[in-house]
Amino acid sequence: MSASYALGAFILLAYTLEAVTGFGSIVIALSLGALLLPIEQLLPVLVPLNIGMTGYLVWRHRAQIDRPLLFGTILPGMLVGTLLGYWLLPWLDAALLKRGFGLLILWFAGRELWRLRHATALPVRPPWLTRLLTLGAGFSHGLFASGGPLLVYGLAGTALDKARLRATLVSVWFTLNSLLTVAFLIDGRLQPALPQVLAYAPLLLVGLWLGEHLHRRFDERHFRIAIYALLLVTGTLLLAPWSFV
Repeated sequence: MSASYALGAFILLAYTLEAVTGFGSIVIALSLGALLLPIEQLLPVLVPLNIGMTGYLVWRHRAQIDRPLLFGTILPGMLVGTLLGYWLLPWLDAALLKRGFGLLILWFAGRELWRLRHATALPVRPPWLTRLLTLGAGFSHGLFASGGPLLVYGLAGTALDKARLRATLVSVWFTLNSLLTVAFLIDGRLQPALPQVLAYAPLLLVGLWLGEHLHRRFDERHFRIAIYALLLVTGTLLLAPWSFV
């Protein structure tokens, strides 16, 4: 199977699982895709694809967005961090970048599996720490378009219910991925990736349909355990001294 077909399969899997669980599709597709292709080659394909889904979800759940949290706490640090990560990306070694992403994936998947096994109350973080973590999440997003793990960790213990938190986070990804897409257009990386973006776009609709169908039939918790276990394996492979790329 060629890398392009494999990436298509990863994208379909990622959007199907996101429709079931709400878990970030870019984290799944990028972690699997990075086993076969360089991260900097994947981002101009995966980031524009994500805008379609997040844009639809932002409009659908716009009434549930916590605007004070979004504009007062999350976006300022995330925007600064994203721009910093985007600026540094061309200067970083590709192998080092892949291993850094592998560490992030291992930490996140291990933490979420532990949380699923030990249902404990999340601590409320002081505002300064939350802002620092949002800056780090933005930096991670600028490098990998995957700021979700750190941002969710930084927002742990907030008073938001699940629906409002998800709607607010989707607004973050729509905003930042739109910004990154414009940046890719300006620096010339988007244009060569557009044929792939258009070719993979129908997979989003298929993934949404499959996810909705599976969501009604299976326990979401089982899907989450499978996702995090898959990410643990993927993170380990990304850290391996040998490489598929």
